[in-house]
Amino acid sequence: MSVRMVDRAIPAIRGRVQAGAPLAPFTWFRTGGPAEWLVRPVDAEDLVALLRDLPAAMPLTVLGAASNLIIRDGGLPGVVLRLGGAFGAVSVEADGVVAGAACLDATLAEHAAAAGLGGLEFLCGIPGSIGGAVAMNAGAYGTEIKDVLDWAEIATPEGIRRLPAAALGFAYRHAALPERAVVIRARLRAAPGDRAAIAARMQEIRATREATQPVRARTGGSTFKNPPGHRAWALIDAAGCRGLSLGGAEVSGKHCNFLLNAGGATAADLEALGEAVRARVLAHSGVALEWEIKRIGLAAQGITGP
Repeated sequence: MSVRMVDRAIPAIRGRVQAGAPLAPFTWFRTGGPAEWLVRPVDAEDLVALLRDLPAAMPLTVLGAASNLIIRDGGLPGVVLRLGGAFGAVSVEADGVVAGAACLDATLAEHAAAAGLGGLEFLCGIPGSIGGAVAMNAGAYGTEIKDVLDWAEIATPEGIRRLPAAALGFAYRHAALPERAVVIRARLRAAPGDRAAIAARMQEIRATREATQPVRARTGGSTFKNPPGHRAWALIDAAGCRGLSLGGAEVSGKHCNFLLNAGGATAADLEALGEAVRARVLAHSGVALEWEIKRIGLAAQGITGP
């Protein structure tokens, strides 16, 4: 579908600016519409300049690894920010690791393991980036970012700020970041440990993911939050949703809290299937599932063609 983007200027920066950029290739589902503007600053100074001069009414979306995201078929208005290059640096210290927001969680875990630092193994089981992990208090295998974070650096329209973990108001899959703030770097605590034991724990996590989750499929991770006292997958299974399909979207037969793009799915297919699952679970068990996957952007009719 051809898309006519709104003619809105954005600040000039040293990084790359692309109008009408496809976003589906960046998402794990491989679905979704384009960005009005895809912007990739070259460094923190460039990012601050963008945030400072960006009109207040211009929407701003930060796109990380896009592993837990549905971008709707009409795309994203305004600026879509994607960090790379200088934002992916990793530095290992005696009792922790400092990593840029674009560093993948698994990459940080590997750096820590190579240095004989333990406590960050859980990150090898989270398919995202450090910026996103901080912003959503990512967690797995009994540990969350809030448990290991010393500080996070954020870019704001006023400049760079370093915030201690206590200032981020962490909750389940949530951090209270200031308005239009972008995580650019973080320090995670670790402790010296036995390299063989650390490597074995990471291998155990990877093997568990491989055995229980559709990690090689076009998916977005856990679709729904676990309600208090329940496991979302068990509620979905009990409601008869395992393998349920709609258009090109499907509920995984391997782990039914995962939605799949089984081939040619649109974002609308995925979202509609998720809502169908929620309705069946509510009717069967009386429990209202809440989305864990973020769903953002405009429906297909939200941006008009020429």
